[in-house]
Amino acid sequence: MSMAHSPTVRLRRLARELRKMRETAGLSPEGAAAQLGWSRSKVSRVETGRTRASPNDVAQICDLYGAGASVRAVLMQLAKEVRQRGWWTAYADVFTGSYVGLEDEASLIRQWEVQLVPGLLQTDEYARTVISAGLPDPHDAEDVHRRVMARMARRMLLSRPNAPELYAVLDEGVVRRPIGGPELMHDQLEALLISARRPNVTIRILPYSAGAHAGLEGAFTVLSFAEEVDPDVAYVEGTAGEVYVESSEQVDRYKVAFERICDAALPPDESIGLITDTKELFS
Repeated sequence: MSMAHSPTVRLRRLARELRKMRETAGLSPEGAAAQLGWSRSKVSRVETGRTRASPNDVAQICDLYGAGASVRAVLMQLAKEVRQRGWWTAYADVFTGSYVGLEDEASLIRQWEVQLVPGLLQTDEYARTVISAGLPDPHDAEDVHRRVMARMARRMLLSRPNAPELYAVLDEGVVRRPIGGPELMHDQLEALLISARRPNVTIRILPYSAGAHAGLEGAFTVLSFAEEVDPDVAYVEGTAGEVYVESSEQVDRYKVAFERICDAALPPDESIGLITDTKELFS
């Protein structure tokens, strides 16, 4: 899926509203398709956000379903906003999935990380080292530079006026793993401590001493949004690609796992103490 058609929050909302309107009108997808002169698959793609409904499409649907003037105005506005290009489209070569579009709209980001400092909290040099290690050609300087620039642009999210809340729990191994050498790690841990002072950032450490815990299957993120109508999304990234979990039952499983990870993690002040002590080991 190209970044231009990523299911942003607005696109998901529009798709959901169009499906609800069809169901309220008592029409099957086939019935709606026949009356709109569309294919059955176009109705399905529009209602799942896989295809972006144009303002013209939305006007046709509103006519067919007999939408009132206020509903029509809201949906037309959504259809226009869906076409707005986010800041990340400048990095479409780097951001190939939908995650960054969803992250940009989130009001709360809950993140469990087992290997690395989360992208939103990485320093330039830490990001450069991690990105180089993960590329087929780690010596492609231009590719590495583009990706680092993109990650740094993403990091601005935490300092903007309507910044989301980031609640990150990191495995103790994250702060002890010497990525890029002692000096680089010292600077990265210092940056973590600075980030933790932000009112919208909480960083906690899950210590080795916790033993077996609810996060052993790997890292994940749960994104929540300001509008109550926008359901939470869980995101899992692995070597095989990105997985977006949207069914409320499955998302709830991740939320429960996150709560249990928090139960086993050190409180914020003790976590800061552990990061501070570990930083000294790298100096």
